[in-house]
Amino acid sequence: MKKLAASLSLAIALALPGLGQARPVTLTTQLQAYGGNAAFLAFYVTDANGVYKKTLWVAGKNAKYYKNLRDWARGSGLRASEFDGVSGASVGSGRALKVTVELADALIDAGYQIRVDSAVEDKPAYPADVRAPLTTKDAGKPVAGRGYVKSFTYTM
Repeated sequence: MKKLAASLSLAIALALPGLGQARPVTLTTQLQAYGGNAAFLAFYVTDANGVYKKTLWVAGKNAKYYKNLRDWARGSGLRASEFDGVSGASVGSGRALKVTVELADALIDAGYQIRVDSAVEDKPAYPADVRAPLTTKDAGKPVAGRGYVKSFTYTM
């Protein structure tokens, strides 16, 4: 019964962040100087097993390229409702992106991760370029990417 109640609470927090406690979280991403077209990035939350839970932000407005953000695309199902209102321009080589999103308190210090998928036209894509544990103790600590992302930090 406790497990059901916890699952229900989490489902409500994910689906209706306006009804639960939420806080602003600032995502700061510095890209490598890789040369080439601007990068598409998908920022999203997964559980400890890597199962998609929620989109936080998508950098790149041309939805035809979203399929290249493979892990996020698979998890979100590329449903417009998953990225409506949480998207902006793609990010150029060597540039930085800083966005602030609302994140349900129930996701913090509960085994979740922020992940970033990255892709550049005519270059390899990097699913889970960044994996950052979503904890208060890890907030502010830079995480190195393994692809186009040089570093990623979130602050609360």
